Amino acid sequence: MELFTLTGQQAQGKVWLVGAGPGDLELLTLKAYRILKKADVVLYDALVSDEILSLIPKEAELIAVGKRAGKHSAAQDEINQLLVTKAYTRKNVVRLKGGDPFIFGRGGEELETLVASGVAFEVVPGITAASGTSAYAGIPLTHRDHAQGVTFITGHCKLESRPMDWQAYANSANTLVVYMGILNANTIQQGLIGAGRSPQTPVAIVSKATTAAQQRFFGTLGELTELAAHPELEMPALMIIGEVVGLADSLHWFEPETSPRVLDTSIKQSLGQ
Repeated sequence: MELFTLTGQQAQGKVWLVGAGPGDLELLTLKAYRILKKADVVLYDALVSDEILSLIPKEAELIAVGKRAGKHSAAQDEINQLLVTKAYTRKNVVRLKGGDPFIFGRGGEELETLVASGVAFEVVPGITAASGTSAYAGIPLTHRDHAQGVTFITGHCKLESRPMDWQAYANSANTLVVYMGILNANTIQQGLIGAGRSPQTPVAIVSKATTAAQQRFFGTLGELTELAAHPELEMPALMIIGEVVGLADSLHWFEPETSPRVLDTSIKQSLGQ
């Protein structure tokens, strides 16, 4: 796809690639908050919460470019083009992504486009879904007695055309976190068990983590397909597979709230808002 540029001109704007975190408003970084408050245009994903979107100035242009399994509202090439186009017409362009933009957020792809087009940019990392979800679900991703490592994978890729290294993921001393894996739960279950991971391995699926609508669903690897088909399971959801899931009951602390969070007035004042 040919990118929009103005011959002989340089983009005057700057693109800020910002991680919005896993959902809880209070997990947004102070830097992300500051950048949002001066945004002229914001291109945001479907996973960005309404509470975070409410922080954006009313005069800023909002463009929804979110992706959900089977429900893409904008192709990646179109998003790349928009970022470049807006950088030529606006001063502060924010690309707002749920979680962290460099962990299954296609942030690297978008920045490559900006580099090729000569557009200035900056990256503001966010708390990724894996760490936010595990913390709010009472599941430590690593533990000296249960897991000496953790691996993040995406189950949303084309599993048939891009084979997964199930042998590497089946290590019983490792925690496996699967992003976007619900639709491929059966493939993930069969792959891991076929590679030697015990069907009795504890599994958790956490839905809408860190928000008032958070739900936890527990089972074993051998029950993963049925667990992913639970009628009350809502997207987005993250899978955590490993012995550390067994700690969830004793380490659970988060009780979903019935009302949305608001940014504390003292924080706003300290940022000059």
